Amino acid sequence: MTTPLSDLALHPATYPDLDGKVAVVTGGSRGIGAATARALGGNGASVVVVGRDQSAIDATAARVRALGAPALGVAADCTSEDDLTDLHRKVTQAFGPVDILATFAGGDGMPVPTEAETGAHWRQVLDSDLTSTFLTVSAFLPDLVARHGGVIITMASAAARQAAKSSAAYAAAKAGIIAFSRHLASEHGHNGIRVNCIAPSAIENEKMRTWMSEADRQALGAAFPLGRIGQPEDVAAAALFLASSVSSWITGVTLDIAGGKVMV
Repeated sequence: MTTPLSDLALHPATYPDLDGKVAVVTGGSRGIGAATARALGGNGASVVVVGRDQSAIDATAARVRALGAPALGVAADCTSEDDLTDLHRKVTQAFGPVDILATFAGGDGMPVPTEAETGAHWRQVLDSDLTSTFLTVSAFLPDLVARHGGVIITMASAAARQAAKSSAAYAAAKAGIIAFSRHLASEHGHNGIRVNCIAPSAIENEKMRTWMSEADRQALGAAFPLGRIGQPEDVAAAALFLASSVSSWITGVTLDIAGGKVMV
């Protein structure tokens, strides 16, 4: 039997202060990013869905609109400064300045033994995860500074918090995102900008369902203290909390969404 969605997926939290805010979600076309885009739209935010697959982007944007929220889908490579400059222009023209920036683009956590790691793959993973986060923030940070406020939510991984089966490159990239987020939070707190990081563990998504059988997913979930693997909506719920003013005195934090597997 497929792992059921959490109660948060069926009854998402409501944060009235998000109504009317402008949110950009990179990596927003599928999985955690798509769930976060829908959750923001369900709270009345205008949502920009950013990804690489135009059909998946359009599908997620349509689901946001079905919730009654404005949505814009933009195809962009977050490792490209030109694409991000174009993204900034499109967002500003469509909705105005950004209030919430969720930098969720990345991935490529497949296991690679370090002795088999290549320089090319190492650079590719750091670019897709760490550099993409830096470049996305760089494209929108001047606006947040000028407005003296805003929220940035970055995406790390449990692989950055403890040794895992992912590649060393992935662990290093995600650990770099945690350090980058803390630096930003310290540097720009006086500008009214809050920066927090989310570190999920095993989250059920299309890739996991391709790689692992249902029995294997159940066995994996049984190894977690809470007895199941995570769902994208579990992470989206954390992102909503960090985006909302109810977390207004929280910054520089890495929030582990790991079912009890990571306790630090």
